[in-house]
Amino acid sequence: MILLSDPKIRRLESADCGAPMVDLRHQPDLLLDKRMADEDGAFARIRKPVAERLLAAQDALPDGLRLLIVEAYRPLHLQQEIFDGYCGRLRRTYPDWADERVHVEASKFVSPPEVAPHCTGGTVDLTLCTVDGEELDMGTAMNATPEDCASACFTAATTISPDARANRELLVKVMTGAGMVNYPTEWWHYSYGDRYWALHHGLAATEFGPVDLETALQHG
Repeated sequence: MILLSDPKIRRLESADCGAPMVDLRHQPDLLLDKRMADEDGAFARIRKPVAERLLAAQDALPDGLRLLIVEAYRPLHLQQEIFDGYCGRLRRTYPDWADERVHVEASKFVSPPEVAPHCTGGTVDLTLCTVDGEELDMGTAMNATPEDCASACFTAATTISPDARANRELLVKVMTGAGMVNYPTEWWHYSYGDRYWALHHGLAATEFGPVDLETALQHG
């Protein structure tokens, strides 16, 4: 399993094709959850090619099911805050861990800011729900940490129920079928155009680089 803390990820060139950001709040065909909503609406911004792939993935779902988008773009300052906070939690829980191990273990739950997929506008956290918005059983809550769920948040975890396993497999099928890549420690995390996606496809550079908050909010 390759983590976002792996040097292979950092070595990839950060290029950008210039694809615009769009606002998913203006996309009536996709359901948008507000649990991660921010005052600026940054959470709902995403690159246009990714929005198109989300629609394609949803079209591949069986009748009666929808994608439920929880978070897309995340500004760098928030990524740094989340990463630092989780590293602090790990240090308090495991005081004998060296800084290098803390960095690696933290990357199983939140990306190091210098390579963060959400900051590119190419990444989305999402789940499955019914047309009425009732979330399907995915085995853990979204954003469950590996420590809190005994690593059941890993996409291929074997400790979840058969129903949850089937739901995860369905999400993997439609999302990868639409050209997106899952981060294997987070069943809810899919990306396109970022470093993890580039490494998965054997590319030397990304399609999307980091986007600053002001730029992200100018579009859509």
